[in-house]
Amino acid sequence: MSSTPSSARSPYYGYTIVAASFCMQAVAIGAMVSYGVFFTYLQDEFGWSRAFISGATSVVMIMMGAMGVLFGRMNDRLGPRRILLASGMCLAGGYLLMSTLQTGWQLYVFYGLMVGIGLSSHDIVTLSTVARWFMRRRGLMTGLVKAGTGTGQFIVPVVASSLIATLGWRSTYVTMGLGILVVYLIAARLMKRAPVEMGLNPDGGPGDEMRQGDASGVFFGDALRMPQLWLCCLSYFCVIFGAITVLVHIVPHAIDTGMAGGHAAAVVSTMGAVSVAGRLTMGTTSDRIGSRRAFLLCFGVFITALLWLQIASNGWMLFVFAVVYGFAHGGLYTVLSPTVAEIFGLKAHGAIFGLVYFFGTLGGAVGPVVAGRVFDMQQSYHAAFWLLVALAVVGLLVMLRVRPVVSARV
Repeated sequence: MSSTPSSARSPYYGYTIVAASFCMQAVAIGAMVSYGVFFTYLQDEFGWSRAFISGATSVVMIMMGAMGVLFGRMNDRLGPRRILLASGMCLAGGYLLMSTLQTGWQLYVFYGLMVGIGLSSHDIVTLSTVARWFMRRRGLMTGLVKAGTGTGQFIVPVVASSLIATLGWRSTYVTMGLGILVVYLIAARLMKRAPVEMGLNPDGGPGDEMRQGDASGVFFGDALRMPQLWLCCLSYFCVIFGAITVLVHIVPHAIDTGMAGGHAAAVVSTMGAVSVAGRLTMGTTSDRIGSRRAFLLCFGVFITALLWLQIASNGWMLFVFAVVYGFAHGGLYTVLSPTVAEIFGLKAHGAIFGLVYFFGTLGGAVGPVVAGRVFDMQQSYHAAFWLLVALAVVGLLVMLRVRPVVSARV
């Protein structure tokens, strides 16, 4: 019996891929952005400097990027299920061990190393898989997956703040670790590499032959010799330098302006809530105007938000910043994978996306430490926030020079 009529009578399995990816994004990134909520508790209990505590985030970003390149190449060849199961257990284990934290080296091993490895698959593997399951609606479906990030960013910091107030920060880490473990064990088992494995076409469309969209595009080795790839890497370095710096330091910065800890956590949650709109809006927009153009549009909003942050000195101004920044943040993270597919094709999407993402994580590794060092020296984030503006402008100018190397959109 032909597989095409059967597929027409049942929901397209690609939507299951999107739903499973949404759930993994929500718990993984929701937990990661909650690090800022734990920031002052770690500082008060252990007396560590902000630069030292921020350094653990830098290790997370380095591990995310380095392992992301490896996992991207593995996903191109082996598929997502085993990669996500293994990384999910590592991620959950890191948070469970954080509940036993006693010394500085443990912070860097449990959070920096283990959580970093665990997080390295959440974007590279899920989004590269979604890119293979959808062609016409790739931007929208990527936006739906990344809406999981915004949902987690909205919910988890507030829940973590409440749990810390009632149970303490150690028990809160246990709760987070168990929640991550359950979600990954269920969701990862639903993932499949490409629709052809189930006798389906991308987007669930009709056809007698399987369309193998991942057969088009450039090989990874060829991409390494193209200036477009390295321009994309530089641009994303600049983006994530600012994005992760904001996520790590916005809560202590808000507290420094006089906000209560719960209200400061709500600033992060607001970013997450608004980022859902940014992810869905820019994902849909990228399907209409092209992913690269949507990426440039997000850059403009991102720079606007960072400029506003220079004068945001009280509660309502920080919430305005959270709204504008949240929209840009969501859009920038959403349109990267489709942009890579638009520029280089799908033949080696996981590896190419992983390399660009790696450079982003290098920026995310350096940014929080630089900002923490600036604060420790000046007792102010003013100079650090201006650095974010300058780098964002550089990233925009670099991305303007990038043009697709494939002849047709895949």
